[in-house]
Amino acid sequence: MIIGVPKEIKNNENRVALTPSGAQELIKRGHEVHVQSTAGNGSGFTDEQYREAGVQIAPSIEQTYDVAEMIIKVKEPIEEEYPLIKKGQLVFTYFHFASYEPLTKAMIESGAVCLAYETVEKADRSLPLLIPMSEVAGRMSIQEGAKYLEKPMKGRGILLGGVPGVRPAKVLILGGGIVGTNAAKMAAGMGADVTIMDINIPRLRYLDDIMPANVNTFMSSEYNIRELLTTHDLIIGAVLIPGAKAPNLITHDMLKDMAPGTVLIDVAVDQGGCIETCRPTTHEDPIFIIDDVVHYCVANMPGAVPYTSTLALTNVTLPYAIALANKGWAAACQDSNELKSGLNIVHGKVVYKAVAEAFNLPYTQVDTFLD
Repeated sequence: MIIGVPKEIKNNENRVALTPSGAQELIKRGHEVHVQSTAGNGSGFTDEQYREAGVQIAPSIEQTYDVAEMIIKVKEPIEEEYPLIKKGQLVFTYFHFASYEPLTKAMIESGAVCLAYETVEKADRSLPLLIPMSEVAGRMSIQEGAKYLEKPMKGRGILLGGVPGVRPAKVLILGGGIVGTNAAKMAAGMGADVTIMDINIPRLRYLDDIMPANVNTFMSSEYNIRELLTTHDLIIGAVLIPGAKAPNLITHDMLKDMAPGTVLIDVAVDQGGCIETCRPTTHEDPIFIIDDVVHYCVANMPGAVPYTSTLALTNVTLPYAIALANKGWAAACQDSNELKSGLNIVHGKVVYKAVAEAFNLPYTQVDTFLD
């Protein structure tokens, strides 16, 4: 199979979908890999390193898309990439369709096969291709939160861990999944007073067992959220419903109850966000302020640490990419329920129910294309 790796062109997205090591594993199996020139520079991988691995360097994004049977990316295609995607081409990347209707409709019109990292799901309901980026984003949310709590950044002027004789910051984390767990680890390690909220009692019981003494668990409900947000300095939105839009747990009217300079970080923003007043921002312009509350809503947070993120992502995507290249997408998805669950749009039809429901589009059973 001919595999193309274009350079990411989303704002300040420095990750690349495949390391030279990963490309070499595909080439060893008889596949042809084309990487767009300078695609790896932001992650610390040079064209020469790719050439040494056997990669063919494509001079432009147009040529990368044109030659490839399978495109491997990090982020969803943006508007200028839509015309480059060909009918029948397999695109393997993060899509988050349910949060952006124009992308969904463009991919339907393209006739491509869209296999989304974020909905590849194991039998135990875990999301193996989302986990490493969720780990990065969860840990980064605390780094960024600590920074934006500083007064020059318009925050409350509170040191996350406090000092002897002065209380630490209070951190509220909405969601006890991978993002929330990693955020709690970082916040607790920095000495903050941390509360994790979730609606899953077994998950809260587990977190209560493994977390240090400065992390508390609390059942999530609108009443409880309203009670806690009045006293917390940093609030992390870490809610995920696979393939679907995240619910709004913090509404606009709740901002008036927060102290001025409170920082909100919505890690779920690339899936629509769980904070009503959040909208996607960029690393270039990461925050905005509403009712004296700082909102940080960067949709590609792991892009700020591309070396770590690229290695972590390739570690988990490569086995799936090899299966897709070796067998073709249809046979690979027939053989693997995990890959099958990643199919969102096939030949102009929406085959992932949550995406169809998000935009009231016709839904087609995925097995229609696999029999």
